[in-house]
Amino acid sequence: MTEKPWSGRFTAQTDAFVEAFTASVSFDQRLYAYDIKGSIAHARMLAHVSVLTDAECNKIVEGLNKIEAEIERGEFNWSVALEDVHMSIETQLTQKIGAVGKKLHTGRSRNDQIATDIRLYLRDEIDGIQADLTRLIKALAELAERQAETLMPGFTHLQSAQPITFGHHLLAWCEMLLRDKGRLQDCRQRLNSLPLGAAALAGTSYPIDRPYTAQLLGFDTIAENSLDAVSDRDFVIEFTAAAALLMMHLSRFSEELILWSSAQFQFIELSDAFCTGSSIMPQKKNPDVPELVRGKTGRVYGHLMSLLTLMKSQPLAYNKDNQEDKEPLFDTIDTLKGCLRVYADMIPTMQVQSEQMYSAAQRGFTTATDLADYLVRKGVAFRDAHEIVGKAVRHCIETGKDLHELQIDEFKAFSPLIDEKVYELLTLEGSVKARDHLGGTAPNQVRAAVRRLQERL
Repeated sequence: MTEKPWSGRFTAQTDAFVEAFTASVSFDQRLYAYDIKGSIAHARMLAHVSVLTDAECNKIVEGLNKIEAEIERGEFNWSVALEDVHMSIETQLTQKIGAVGKKLHTGRSRNDQIATDIRLYLRDEIDGIQADLTRLIKALAELAERQAETLMPGFTHLQSAQPITFGHHLLAWCEMLLRDKGRLQDCRQRLNSLPLGAAALAGTSYPIDRPYTAQLLGFDTIAENSLDAVSDRDFVIEFTAAAALLMMHLSRFSEELILWSSAQFQFIELSDAFCTGSSIMPQKKNPDVPELVRGKTGRVYGHLMSLLTLMKSQPLAYNKDNQEDKEPLFDTIDTLKGCLRVYADMIPTMQVQSEQMYSAAQRGFTTATDLADYLVRKGVAFRDAHEIVGKAVRHCIETGKDLHELQIDEFKAFSPLIDEKVYELLTLEGSVKARDHLGGTAPNQVRAAVRRLQERL
């Protein structure tokens, strides 16, 4: 039976089931590189303040580097009896280099050790997610530029509202994802604070140099309060909240891709590489990727609620409850990275059915607002213009016509102010071209917005 580093207080072995129940090594071994990185920095700090000799420090660092190499080669033996990633590595270190390995834990606790590991890990993962997010935004922006003049119906309440350009629609998704990118950056800035040195909860009596450790590990600031440093996981919750918002945006985008690729819309066609078929219906081409992303959004929402509930009633300082923070965090990261990767790969391969979009934009009286604006410029109050156009639309419904199909005498029956120039405004091209302002849907505004977006990235 493995002797545990804390066994001096105990007279009986841990129950076998309890040992397995309380162990986290099956999942927190993912943190091994960060645990070793933090331990090396801690050892160097201890040597810096003369708690360790340089020779002891070098021996510890050499041993930790060898352990890291063993883990990466798949030769390391992870043991449930050693509970977690920290004790597994420390025990192996002592077996490799002897008693000097037992000095590594001087001036620290697993409480500040794990808080440091998670911050180091999450910092790197956010950087990777930011890169994936940037790749997706660039893919959308490039498609938007190519589709700057492609006309489609814009929707409210999923009803045809006004004509817009497909490029403008895609840029709306870019704006959402840019805000997600900013939230992740804010989260990274707040989590980049060193907890190491807080020890179990009260700090340590050794003459540690926390600014030196922070410098070695690339932390911008140092946790000011030892109780807070080891006990709170708000940075994990903040990340998961940002991830949930990002997934919400991807889910909304997924919903549109699913609708657009249906036989009822036929606005786009997804590449075969990102779709599957039916086991019974040979004609089917199912948009499984966006459907699965839409489904995985609920998974991340669940992790956010789990983490909020985990923290909601914990007294200061560290509690074993916090062992339960890692699996939701790890799965959130894996889910988010997978969704971003598959979308960044899928978007450039998507085929746009521009003729079908144009045809759809011609239906549903999408230029009705343009007619109302035309009357306003003729001196009609907007509310009166709204009523006039509403009556014209009702007439169109009764006669089976669209607005641009009405004869001039039919228009004049609703308002004598309408003349032949109205037809220029009732075209889809005229409608989008008229919205030529910052944030508008006009093609030249879409191209300008893409240029600004590229600068922001």
